Amino acid sequence: MSDTLHLPAETRDRAGKGASRALRREGRVPAVIYGGNEEPLAIHVEEKLLRKQLGTGHFFNSIVEIEVGGKTVRTLPKDVAFHPVTDRPLHADFLRLSANATVHVEVPVIFVNEAASPGLKRGGVLNIVRHELELVCEADKIPDDIQIDVTGLEVGASIHISHVNLPAGAKSAITDRDFTIATIVAPSGLRSEEGDNSKTEAGA
Repeated sequence: MSDTLHLPAETRDRAGKGASRALRREGRVPAVIYGGNEEPLAIHVEEKLLRKQLGTGHFFNSIVEIEVGGKTVRTLPKDVAFHPVTDRPLHADFLRLSANATVHVEVPVIFVNEAASPGLKRGGVLNIVRHELELVCEADKIPDDIQIDVTGLEVGASIHISHVNLPAGAKSAITDRDFTIATIVAPSGLRSEEGDNSKTEAGA
């Protein structure tokens, strides 16, 4: 579980593009907190601090406690809009979390023990189909990543979601199929040789 992040904020009195541009000139980023059966709350945060938290690599899988108006609001980041040229954050959306909330998140996949895979040691290639898993988690138990052990896997092996031990409090958001996360395929050189051999045999 990622550490809880803390983000001081101030309420926005004025809405609209002009007001947002004025905030950005002052080094602030307009944002909104929504959900939790409450009215949306328009806020603005310091751009430098938001950039720093975005740089952690797990911003969207972290609980962010936003301190505004003397209160602390537990949220989950849902979206950040960036300038298409400068990559400056232009706007952020935060989902208000109620007690015992469950959230829908995308968690990165990490493959471990590749040296212990016979297929990879012989030159096979790990073909990653999904770099992230869509999970439904308890808000306080969002994993930083999901590690998948490839020990013992040969060329031709497939890793499906049913093979993954998800942490307590988490389950796959996709429940209607046993989808593929990765496969171990033969190296391209070997595949082309096999293809040439089969053509030769067919012509014989």
